[in-house]
Amino acid sequence: MPNQEDAKKRLKTVEGHIRGVQRMIDDDAYCIDTISQIHAVQSALNKVSTMILEEHLHSCLITAIRGDDPEERERVLQEIIDVFETATKV
Repeated sequence: MPNQEDAKKRLKTVEGHIRGVQRMIDDDAYCIDTISQIHAVQSALNKVSTMILEEHLHSCLITAIRGDDPEERERVLQEIIDVFETATKV
């Protein structure tokens, strides 16, 4: 994954934000401020997820689509469908 270092850096930042949210809860911070920080963490994780998905689409998916194995194509496409279905569940 070419953006692996960027993804790791972003995840370290998320880790720090999560510790901050834990401190906010320990310190009984204002609820809306805590929720806002949680949304920031979720947004940062979504960005990392998007980066990884983009890499997958440009590598694994392209390889499967160009390949000769129709079952592999279907498997990779189903994985992407499953990811989107999971992401849209609340």
